[in-house]
Amino acid sequence: MTTSDEPTPQAAQATAYWTTGPERGELRDEPLHPPGPGEALVRTLYSGISKGTEIVVHTCSVPPRVAEAMRAPHQEGSFPSPVKFGYLSVGIVEQGPDEWMGQKVFCLSPHQDRYVIDTAALTRIPDDVPARRAVLTGTVETAVNALWEAGPRLGDRIAVVGAGLVGGMVATLLRTFPLARLQLVDLDPERKQLAEMLGVEFAHPDDAEADCDIVFHCSASQEGLERSLQLAGDEADVIEMSWYANRDVTVPLGEDFHARRLSIRASQVGVVARARRHRRTTADRLNLAISLLKDPVFDAFLTGASPFADLPAVVQKLADGQLEALCHVIEYPNAEKYSHPAPEDRT
Repeated sequence: MTTSDEPTPQAAQATAYWTTGPERGELRDEPLHPPGPGEALVRTLYSGISKGTEIVVHTCSVPPRVAEAMRAPHQEGSFPSPVKFGYLSVGIVEQGPDEWMGQKVFCLSPHQDRYVIDTAALTRIPDDVPARRAVLTGTVETAVNALWEAGPRLGDRIAVVGAGLVGGMVATLLRTFPLARLQLVDLDPERKQLAEMLGVEFAHPDDAEADCDIVFHCSASQEGLERSLQLAGDEADVIEMSWYANRDVTVPLGEDFHARRLSIRASQVGVVARARRHRRTTADRLNLAISLLKDPVFDAFLTGASPFADLPAVVQKLADGQLEALCHVIEYPNAEKYSHPAPEDRT
């Protein structure tokens, strides 16, 4: 019990990134309460910018109709702004239950240097997954969910339209499947280099092969969706993974869609895909995703890094197109110190 003669302990502080208006963001200091029972204090090592979604938030383009449905798991504030957003965070537990102390963890948390959270929201990072690479966990989870949704089969012919972060992740997972054909399709010829790093065939949209059993559409463009319908075989599925936010999209339903009895199915990571919903939890899905990151091929998606202090400027550069990235990594103070095992004491 604190008495008037005892000094009042100083509240801990954290710094977080907030979107404060259209194309405006800033770092804000905020108080941090001590962890209670079942909670942990996490010091962030790295966070990743999921460019497509986070630029929608940065430009205040989240449609009001789906604003609640599109909230990040640990978001604060409300769309359009001010809002603390983000969901690719890796850190180390500094305080909390004994079994969590010193553990490297992934969390669907906003960009913030320290945070207190229920341990149920943390996913342990396996020893064979580097902390920096682990920022990709949330995006791998998105790709896993899409594959559960689509259910690819032995000998399938598959196209992934859009070679960005999400499309590239889908192709990376599919490259290990026993498929008859897999093509990563994009307008940008420079994406061919990414496809080669992943070990996947690259194709320009004009050259992509049709009669696909499944097409994953990830380009977030009207033209990409139109081409996806053309690439799908009769009665095939187009798995729509793009989020168009407040942009209107025209779909040519008078062409391939009805004539060839095609299906367009949404895949969104907010819930476990229907085909696995009764037998897998979101925690199961996250644990699967992070285990897949032991493969160093995923380092191809880490295409730049900046210190946490530069985050507001980095987000604006991504929005302006001045900075090209698949996943841009944000590095927090002392990240490298905590990211590697301590050297053995040989004295």
